[in-house]
Amino acid sequence: MELPKNWRLRKQRYSMVGEICEKCGARIFPPRDVCPECSKPAATPYTFSGKGTVYSYATVFQAPKGFEEYVPYTVAMVKLEEGPMVAAQLTDVDHDEVKIGMPVEMVTRKLYEEGEEGLIVYGYKFRPRIHKSN
Repeated sequence: MELPKNWRLRKQRYSMVGEICEKCGARIFPPRDVCPECSKPAATPYTFSGKGTVYSYATVFQAPKGFEEYVPYTVAMVKLEEGPMVAAQLTDVDHDEVKIGMPVEMVTRKLYEEGEEGLIVYGYKFRPRIHKSN
């Protein structure tokens, strides 16, 4: 199977798949071998809703090498509805419109291009929720 097709067929690329600890019930993202709450093995897959709220954020005006073309961009700590906190770039919103407590949802977007061949790397970002009641 060619690389791009194999990449697109992985569910983890389009949803937030973590784990749930069978011992204490903690929901874990990203997946880990050991539960950070009770130190027991955590291997049961769990798909997060991808919905959360902005807990904190910062807007980048001077980007690291390779990301200069994307400035300004906003990176946020997002508190998922299921509990975990994740860091991710915000998209589809102007940096001056971002607010703490803003409802957001996970989307798959281009992160960057790699190498001379221009291999496009995708990952999760968050955008303002389209349907805030869901």
